[in-house]
Parts: sequence; C-alpha cells; structure tokens
Amino acid sequence: MRTKPKPTRLDRVFARLDREPERPAHISVPTTSRHRIVLLGATLAFYAAIVWAIVITSWLVRLDWQVMFFRPYQQWAEIHAFVDYYVVLGQRGPTAVMVAAWLGWRSWRQHTLRPLLALGVSLLLLNVTVGAAKIGMGRLGPHYATTVGSNEMWLGGDIFPSGHTANAVVTWGILAYLASTPRARRWLSALSAVTSLGVGLSTVYLGTHWLSDVLLGWAAGLLILLALPWFEPLIARSEAWIFDLRDRWRERRTGVVTVPAAPVEAPVLLKPCPVGAEDEAAAREAATAARSPRTTLHPPVYLAPGPHTARAERTPVTPVGSRRPPHTDRVARGAPQTARPLTGG
Repeated sequence: MRTKPKPTRLDRVFARLDREPERPAHISVPTTSRHRIVLLGATLAFYAAIVWAIVITSWLVRLDWQVMFFRPYQQWAEIHAFVDYYVVLGQRGPTAVMVAAWLGWRSWRQHTLRPLLALGVSLLLLNVTVGAAKIGMGRLGPHYATTVGSNEMWLGGDIFPSGHTANAVVTWGILAYLASTPRARRWLSALSAVTSLGVGLSTVYLGTHWLSDVLLGWAAGLLILLALPWFEPLIARSEAWIFDLRDRWRERRTGVVTVPAAPVEAPVLLKPCPVGAEDEAAAREAATAARSPRTTLHPPVYLAPGPHTARAERTPVTPVGSRRPPHTDRVARGAPQTARPLTGG
C-alpha cells in the first residue's frame, strides 16, 4: 500500500498563499502624489536646516548644552524606571521582531508578501541612510562631549542623527503606510508620530542624545516613509520573483510541472457589412482564415439541425399505413385469395 508524503509546514504555507495569489482589491498602494512630493521636499529642507544649524554652531547648539546641563534624569528621577522600558520601543531589534510578527500575520491573511517586503526595504533604507549620516558627521554625544559650547562634530562619534528616533518613526510608521483604510492610516500615523517623538525625548531625558539629534532622527525616518512609494515597483518584482522561485523549487521536488493558464482571447466584434461588399468581405475572411487556421467545432451528426424544442412542444405525428415491413408472399387481410395450383397426380 502506497501512502502520500505528509505535507510539511512550508508546504502548508505555500498552499495558503496559493489560494489567492493576487493582492486583494480593497488594499490601495500609496502613490507618489503631489502632496507627498511637497511634504518630502519640506522634510528634506528641514533636515538640511538642522544640519546647517549644528555645523555653524548656532542657537540650536546652545539649546543642546542647556538641556544637557539641566539633567532631566535628575529633575524627574521618579519616572526613570518607566523611561528605561519605554525607550525600548526605539531599539531596532525588539521593534523589528514585533512589527515583523504582525506583518507576517497580515501576509498570511492577505496572501501576499508585500507587507514583509515593504518592512525589509524600509529597514534597509534606514540602515544605509542613517548609518551613513552618523559616520559622515561623527558627532559625539552628551556623555562624551569634550568642549562646552562646541558642536562636537567630526570627532569620531555616531550619535547624529538619533537612531532610536528614526527607527521608531520607520518601524511604527510602516504600519500606517500599509493600513487598509484611510481612517486606519490616519490613526496609525498619529500614533506612530507620538510614539517616535516620545522615544526621542526619552533619549534626551536619559542624556544619551542631544535635542537636535532627536529632531534630525525624526526627519530622517519621515523621509524614508515618504520615499517608500518609489520602491513599490521593486517590491512587486521581488514578490513575483519569490513566487516564481517557489514554483520552480516545488517542480524540482515533486516532479509536477505547473502549467500557466492559457490567456483568454478577446471577443471578436462583427461589424455589419454594407450591401454590395459581400464578395470583398468573404475574400478577406478567407485570407484571414488561411493565415491563422482555427479548428471549427461541428455539432454531432446525430443531432437534428435547427432549434431544439422540448418533447411537450413537439407536434405528435401519427404514422400512415402498417408498421410491418412489406413481404411479397403475404396477402393483406380482406383481400380475395386466389386458388392455389393443384399438384400431384
């Protein structure tokens, strides 16, 4: 007795995704609208203004030093324990795991890989852009500052912009970006903005970041979310490539070739032919049929031509004459019989 192999967990996941291989129609993909482009330009200008204010050691640097000397962690020591836990909402590892778990469940329910791919692209952009800015500007944090009143730039630090703030903006803002309805997108946008701003102020409270670091980190994370629609074609191609790779792997494993469905031909609209042009139209149809021959399906020979009618609608027909086959040696009833010839002697 031959038994079928028991499907693995990965097979069940693929079977779940195969139930609806296309994205649901009610989920809209954000586009590069005019409003988004204007907001992107304004955020980029704000980013450049913060950097320029720190480079020239403006009033923003003096504000950073005043907040540092104020020592908020000593002024409000009773909330120190809560802030230590709250700042975890900006750490990349824990937040990425939590958001990836939620988006993985959404991918399972919606039968698409777009949520997880969008999260991966946003985190990749975050690491590249914020990491490059940190290394390029090399600003020291409050705990490692060397000269009072200086901007502490290009001294080998990695504090500017705030990674906690930028990570909170991206990881929690991606939930608003992938929301299914406009109302959910508005509520999640406000919630992610408040959460990320609270994470940034928590780092200022703990003395690990300057106030200007938080402002720049908030702008850096917002730039990534605003620029994410430009990467939607890449996300769609990556999703199609992953599904194609899955199909080829399954074919090699099971030996069953997946044949794509044949495309449905568009219906041919027949236009009325003017009087006097029947011969020309017939010639064109014959030339078209010669170029692209098609198989014509004929009805079976046992079917009668014409429209089909029900048995109750048919007119009863009574046969005329006898139903028996004719015989030459049989005489009909009532006919005079002829004398048989006598034989014998």
